[in-house]
Amino acid sequence: MLSVAGLPLFFMESSLGQFCSQGPINVWKAVPIFQGVGITMMLVSTFVSIYYNVIIAYSIYYLFASFQEPLPWSDCSNWSDMNCNITARGSSSTVFSMAGKSYQTASVPLQSPSERYWDVVALQRTSSMDETGPVVWHLALCLLLGWILIAAALFKGIKSSGKVVYFTATFPYAVLLILLIRGVTLEGARNGIEYYIGSQSNLTKLSEAEVWKDAATQIFFSLSIAWGGLTALASYNKFHNNCYKDSIIVCITNCSTSIFAGFAIFSILGHMAHVYGKPVSEVAQAGFGLAFIAYPDALSKLPISPLWSILFFFMLITLGLDSQFAGIEVITTCLQDAYPKVLKAKRGLITVLICIVLFLLGLPCVTGAGIYWVNLIDTFCAGWILLVAGLLEVFGLSCIYGGNRFIKDIEMMIGTKHALFWIWWRACWFFITPVVLLVILGWSLYTFTAPTYGSVEYPQWGIALGWCMTVFCLVWIPIVAVWKLVKASGNPWQRLKSVCSPTKDWGPYLECHRNERYGQAGMNDANVYFTTLAGLYSITCYSSHTQFQSKV
Repeated sequence: MLSVAGLPLFFMESSLGQFCSQGPINVWKAVPIFQGVGITMMLVSTFVSIYYNVIIAYSIYYLFASFQEPLPWSDCSNWSDMNCNITARGSSSTVFSMAGKSYQTASVPLQSPSERYWDVVALQRTSSMDETGPVVWHLALCLLLGWILIAAALFKGIKSSGKVVYFTATFPYAVLLILLIRGVTLEGARNGIEYYIGSQSNLTKLSEAEVWKDAATQIFFSLSIAWGGLTALASYNKFHNNCYKDSIIVCITNCSTSIFAGFAIFSILGHMAHVYGKPVSEVAQAGFGLAFIAYPDALSKLPISPLWSILFFFMLITLGLDSQFAGIEVITTCLQDAYPKVLKAKRGLITVLICIVLFLLGLPCVTGAGIYWVNLIDTFCAGWILLVAGLLEVFGLSCIYGGNRFIKDIEMMIGTKHALFWIWWRACWFFITPVVLLVILGWSLYTFTAPTYGSVEYPQWGIALGWCMTVFCLVWIPIVAVWKLVKASGNPWQRLKSVCSPTKDWGPYLECHRNERYGQAGMNDANVYFTTLAGLYSITCYSSHTQFQSKV
């Protein structure tokens, strides 16, 4: 998925954002009829930001809880009940007497201490989505702290977030290395690694559509593809930055990190399986179960367990913050691009207001039924929508805007390349990537089953609401397309041709970067003034949304 979808789309998006220095909505001045795709990306970023910060809140709570010896989820202590069992095997039931007769309640499956702690203490989870329950205040406060950290880091835009990322992007490598060294020295670690990549790997999973959809979604999510973050951040690059080299380095580093992290995770899970006397497949879980049940349980079995737990959850927080920076940057950039005169000078205020609104929208996710909401939004907003947006993006730029024209735009930034250089990228943009995305999208929709959280099924209204969120994100694509057609002038063919052609102001944002292909487009009086006085003044260009600075 990295080679046929991740790299081609990453290179395409980063080149597009860097070329025009605009966010995910305004970049579609290249193909106005597809401007709704940019709105969809912004909405996806909004929905993802709402629930993703809740996951950061979980990590913050577990970080604070890790400052205890022993770790509270290491055994069934005073916080637990009769459904907690160290071995997590069998079931429990209650026997009571009434009118001289004995009765036995229905048996309830036993849970391990870490699983019971997750449900009863951390989440205070209700029995279903129908039962909302009260706000879980310790999670609400952790959620507030998470949003405060994000607002502080993004208050000055990339000037502040860029400095924070130097730490948040490098610290996880140190933690992963420490966890890997500790993990491989444990008894049973080899079995975990063999299950991860080795003789015990279950390769039959490759025949399941859900696995391929998850692979594509993971690539899209980790590389920030198709939800606007990459385009928004690339728009701040210098115009002549080598975005091709960046794409190769970032994509390979990203996936190499994921593989490296797998060894750190599964070596310790192998030790956990050895301790419990179970196969690795029975202790390895996916999603929230891995991060907040299986791995914390494994860490609790290690000497000096609070130290490893603190490192692990602090790493999760830094990883989560990096993702949130990109999501909030998408929303902020789109708003500033839409109303540049009003909002350009008020970035800090806009960032704070966005964080406040998203915090309030996230409060239902920290109630007793909060985990059901998080899982619902993740299922319906972070999967198919990304595939649809990516598919339309590659189709719009390759087939409507023109792949050859787009390649010439890229060469304006990174220099002319040999024809052989573009063979693979042309093959991906014109055929391989759209076909792969289309097949995965159709396959996953055909095999769709209603989501569940563990054994808890969602009510029909919850599933209907999930589809409504999906439709709400996607409906703007046809709405904007129809609106553009109606707004255009001429006969139907002329209208269609007009909305499929770049706007007059399309091209590099700064006049000093527009060559003969774009030199006459969009020149206002200020640009003409600076161009005329170029012999008298030294003009310094900064390739960003806001700055075009001149100095004597």
